[in-house]
Amino acid sequence: MVNVDRCLNVWDLRSAAQRRLPKGVFEFVDRATEDHLAVTNNRSAFERIKLRHRALVDVSGRSVATTLFGKPASLPMAIAPTGAAGLCWHEGELELAKAAAKAQVPLTLSTASMTPMEKIAAVGGRLWFQLYVWKQRELSHQLIQRANRNGFEALIVTVDSPVSPNREYNTHNGFGLPFVPTLRFTLDMARHPAWTGGVLMRYFTSGRFPRHENYPEEYQSSILSGVGSRDALRADSLVWEDVAKFRDMWPGVLMLKGVNRPDDAIKALSYGIDGIVVSNHGGRNMDSAAASLDVLPEIAEAVGDKMTLILDSGVRRGSDIVKALALGAKAVLTGRATLYGTAVGGEAGALRAINILKNEADKTMAYTGCRTVDEVSTDIFWGYRGGNRLMGV
Repeated sequence: MVNVDRCLNVWDLRSAAQRRLPKGVFEFVDRATEDHLAVTNNRSAFERIKLRHRALVDVSGRSVATTLFGKPASLPMAIAPTGAAGLCWHEGELELAKAAAKAQVPLTLSTASMTPMEKIAAVGGRLWFQLYVWKQRELSHQLIQRANRNGFEALIVTVDSPVSPNREYNTHNGFGLPFVPTLRFTLDMARHPAWTGGVLMRYFTSGRFPRHENYPEEYQSSILSGVGSRDALRADSLVWEDVAKFRDMWPGVLMLKGVNRPDDAIKALSYGIDGIVVSNHGGRNMDSAAASLDVLPEIAEAVGDKMTLILDSGVRRGSDIVKALALGAKAVLTGRATLYGTAVGGEAGALRAINILKNEADKTMAYTGCRTVDEVSTDIFWGYRGGNRLMGV
């Protein structure tokens, strides 16, 4: 196992994950779709924004803690839904859940995860459930009821995945879901014995190959088969009337993930949605998608404080969290950052990733003279002209 304490930032964790994981698995996590433009744009959007020091402010009592939907969080961050966690580490979702509970931030469990929600619920902490909508709506309704029975406090419905994405990297690497072991990937596994023995063989020796444990029962086959789940999932017929049904069914916090237009955000308000996740799916769906950070300000302006905005896609530094807060987000979701950590150290690696981001956010707030997250605003930006415009952008 990697000594995660020697990883000083998310990029170090990424490098360690790249060494440990077979190329097919690593690029399934790290790469995206087509020409990789959206991933690059997500990072560029953060990197364009420059901050200003504020001098002679007593920040000795500063805190990065916040509240999300009326409950405390140690950091304005939650773990994003990542279906690949169980391939990065044996029962990786369980390791993520333990880390999130220790760090006192929410964990979002993906529909595509490989650890059953009942096992995650036993960990405790703040738990959110992400829903991919099935063409057979009753199957989605069953998952909603199951999440409610298991004490999940929030439901996040993904609305930006009407069709399967064009992830060419997976085909080039001989890796995909359903998983068909090609010669290329078999050789890849042989070059990464730590992963093969510590992840794949642990599933095999436990008597059950990895499978999507939170799919409806009839689709819970191993990742080797898939039994048509790709066709049944990510319904391209999802409409606002479905959202109304979910609102009626779900008693807790309800969010939509993948909203990138002000008019959609305003419409979500009329359907009683509590929060939206401004996201381009980490660049993993539409390669020409605008960076999430770039569309955040106009959405924040449209809905004001009437709903909670969470920024997803591209967060790799604590300063990214602060920039997102300044542009109107209440918190961020992090997916790849904590997956890298999970891949190299399980719970310890995931916790290391969270603490790295927390420490960096704390330092950024100190430099910019912010004592609480509520003090973070566009005032910390250099070259801010008002509205959505930055000098040079």
